[in-house]
Amino acid sequence: MGQSLWFASRGTGLVTALLLTATTVLGAIHAGRVTSARWPRFTLHAVHRNLSLLTLVFLAVHVASAIIDPYAGIAWLDVVVPFVSTYHPFWLGMGAVAFDLILAVVVTSLLRRRIGLWWWRAVHLSAYALWPVAMLHGVGIGGADTRLGWVLALYLACAAAVLVAVVRRLLVRDPDRDARRRAWTS
Repeated sequence: MGQSLWFASRGTGLVTALLLTATTVLGAIHAGRVTSARWPRFTLHAVHRNLSLLTLVFLAVHVASAIIDPYAGIAWLDVVVPFVSTYHPFWLGMGAVAFDLILAVVVTSLLRRRIGLWWWRAVHLSAYALWPVAMLHGVGIGGADTRLGWVLALYLACAAAVLVAVVRRLLVRDPDRDARRRAWTS
């Protein structure tokens, strides 16, 4: 196999970073009640959900190719238990934290009707922690790839997109959202 698994892991890691960024941006926009005639809220919700699923597919290939590649000696346990790996324990641990958070978001999303909106929202808000942890994993473990101009530009563009979406979500006032917040904290 040579370096094909290494290239698969790196490539799918970068694509996962892009997809996770798009998912985070769409989630922030959707939560901010953005709507237009061309993009009704149900469409935005559907794109957010489908991008989330595509992100999971690329994440699965990223993780599997990293584990199958014998170079780093990454075990399945290293993927879910943070900071136990012998290969870059801190940076791989950040990836494990991000993986655990994404699993929590997925599982609670699948169980949303059974666990209730309050618990779903509480766990779903962890996606705002998931994104920077995943990006730190990518930058930290990326090695020489991270110093390439286009990779650095990709990470900076992702950071700018999420920053703009989150700031916009925090600044835009929406009566419906304000009412939900009051009900949620009561």
